[in-house]
Amino acid sequence: MSISSSAISWNDGGQSSGYRPKSSPFVLLNPFYGLGFSPSLRSSSIEFRLPLKSTLLRTKTCQPLPVLVRSEYPQNEDLPRQFSKREKKPFPVPIVELRRAARERVKNNKDKPKRPLPPPKNGLIVKSLVPLAYRVYNARIRLINNLKRLMKVVRVHACGWCNEIHVGPYGHPFKSCKGQKASQRKGLHEWTKAAIEDVIIPLEAYHLYDRLGKRIRHEERFSVPRIPAIVELCIQAGVELHEFPAKRRRKPIIRIGKSEFIDADESELPDPEPQAPPMPLLMELPDSEAVAPSSEEETIFLAEETLRAWEEMRNGTKKLMRMYKVRVCGYCPEVHIGPTGHKAQNCGAYKHQQRNGQHGWQSAVLDDLIPTRYVWHLPDINGPPLQRELRNFYGQAPAVVEICVQAGAAVPETYKPTMRLEVGIPSSVKEAEMAV
Repeated sequence: MSISSSAISWNDGGQSSGYRPKSSPFVLLNPFYGLGFSPSLRSSSIEFRLPLKSTLLRTKTCQPLPVLVRSEYPQNEDLPRQFSKREKKPFPVPIVELRRAARERVKNNKDKPKRPLPPPKNGLIVKSLVPLAYRVYNARIRLINNLKRLMKVVRVHACGWCNEIHVGPYGHPFKSCKGQKASQRKGLHEWTKAAIEDVIIPLEAYHLYDRLGKRIRHEERFSVPRIPAIVELCIQAGVELHEFPAKRRRKPIIRIGKSEFIDADESELPDPEPQAPPMPLLMELPDSEAVAPSSEEETIFLAEETLRAWEEMRNGTKKLMRMYKVRVCGYCPEVHIGPTGHKAQNCGAYKHQQRNGQHGWQSAVLDDLIPTRYVWHLPDINGPPLQRELRNFYGQAPAVVEICVQAGAAVPETYKPTMRLEVGIPSSVKEAEMAV
C-alpha cells in the first residue's frame, strides 16, 4: 500500500489549525515513538493516517469506526517542582475545596444524630493496620542495612559544601553547587565519600506517649525525645517498642467539647494478656558489621531486595498516612505525627520573625515524610562520564533507585519516565546541536 504525502499530518496536541473530522476512517500511527528525540517533543508526534479496509466495504447501514493506534506510556517526565525557600508550600487540597467539603458535610449531617467516632479518632488503634505498621518498620530497617552493604560496591559521592550527591565512579561536572563559597569555585562541587544519611535523609519527629494528649509546649521541646518520623508513625499505628512506650486505650474516649475529652473507665475490664507481635522486629546493623556482597549474583539479589524494601516502605507509609494524621510545616521540613502540630517555636525558615518562630502546620504528603533525593542517571556505568554540554539529555532518579540499578537490578516502571531511557544521547556537542 502506498502512502501519499497528503496522508501525513502533524499532530501538536490540538494547537494546529488543521481540522480532522471525528468520523475520519484512518489509522493514526506514530512511527517516531521510542526514538531518541529531544525532550521538547513529548507533547507532539508525527502520525500517518492509513485508510482502513472497511472503508472499501462501506455501506449505508454500516459506518466504520475510527481506530487510533497510539501509546499512552509517558516517554519523558519532568521532576517534581522544587519550591523556593521564600514561599510557602501549597496545600495538598486547596483551602477552597476544604471549605466546600466542610459545608457539604454540615448540610448533609443536619438534623441527624451524631455518629460515634471511628478509630483512630476515638483513641483506639486500627487493628487491621497493625501488621502493615510492622512491615513498614522492618522494610525501613532492611532498606538501611542493604544500602550500607551496597554502598561498599557502588560508589556514592557527596558534595562537601551542599547537599547534592551523585552515584557513579566519578562525580558529575555540572556547575550546580549553591553552598558556601560557590562563586569562588564557579559552581563546581567538591566530591567526598557519601554516608547513609546522604542517601536517606534523617527526618525526626517528637515521640508522643499519648497521641491525643496535650500539645507539646515550647518549654517542653528538650524534654520530649525525638525519633525517626517513620518509626513514630509505626508506633502510633501499633508497633510496640520497649524504649518508646505509647498509651493504648481499650475503650473509646468520651468527647466533652470540640477539643476536650476524658478517658473511659477501664477498671472493669480484665487485665490485657500479652500478645505476640505479628512478626519479629529487625535490628539496624552498625557500620562496622556491614559487609560488602561477595559475588555478582549476591549483589544483584541484594539490589532487587533493596528496591522491594523501598517500594514496600513508601506504599505502606502512604496507606498509614490515610488513617493517622501527619502534619508538616509549610515553611520548613519539620514534621509532626499527630492530629495537631506542636507549639515549639523552632522554625527558622523565611520570615520566621513575623511568626515568632511558630510553624505553619498543614497536611503532609508522602514526600514530606520520606524526602526523595534525586540524582543524575548514568546511562552506562563503564562508558564515558557525564558531559556538561549534554545536561538536557540526561535523566534523574531517586538515589536509592539509582544505586540499585547500577548494582544490577531492573529499572522499575515507575521511574522510567524521569530517567529518560528512551532519549538518545548524542556522542558529541556537534551532534547535540543537530538535534531537533
